[in-house]
Amino acid sequence: MGRPVKPLISRERAARAALGVIDVHGLDALSLEMVASRLGVKAPSLYYHFKHKAELLEEVARLILLDVKAPDPKTLDWKEAMVELSVATRRSILAHPNAALLLLQFFPRHTLLAAYDYWLAPSPLPPELHLVMLEGTEKLTFGAALFEAAYRARSIEPMPLFDRTKLPHLAAAMRANLLGEEELFMATLRSFLIGLETVAASMTAATAKAKPAGTAKKMSKVVATKKKPVKRKA
Repeated sequence: MGRPVKPLISRERAARAALGVIDVHGLDALSLEMVASRLGVKAPSLYYHFKHKAELLEEVARLILLDVKAPDPKTLDWKEAMVELSVATRRSILAHPNAALLLLQFFPRHTLLAAYDYWLAPSPLPPELHLVMLEGTEKLTFGAALFEAAYRARSIEPMPLFDRTKLPHLAAAMRANLLGEEELFMATLRSFLIGLETVAASMTAATAKAKPAGTAKKMSKVVATKKKPVKRKA
């Protein structure tokens, strides 16, 4: 297909136009022609920036994460900073429920590498727990957001109706819960981070407990090597 002599649009404008089409018509309905029409250009103009539709969708997924309004970690406790970041990410995804599945298909991890490094800096956790924190926080955030997005896209309730007499423990949990979806997500994430703090404290305590024993063992060896046989006078 021929390309116009000069680009009429930017890569970001095209991705935002595609996101707008998905928001209104759904992911399955998206076509390059619809995106071009939204931009007021012809479809070939898009080929200046994208080789094919999949590349455009990858940029849309990246755009959703670039739109996250991240907090300033310097103004918050490290756990609350992680919670606020995760909530902001969840909100950015849920602003476009029809496009949320793109994050599974085209997760832009390469875009997030610098962010991973940046958000690890304020954490007091030992390095051995850093990837655990990243893995858990990321999976909780994206899992929660994608489930919620699927419910919204299909206009169904997160928890279906059920016979409460047959499922009494679940019924009791539902009655006791006073939290909305976002509040419940935040409580879950805080519990995970507090748990990591507890694990870190246990690791520190175990290391401190092991040190005296190790030191004593080393000292006994040193003393043993320093002892010399006593020479008796004839």
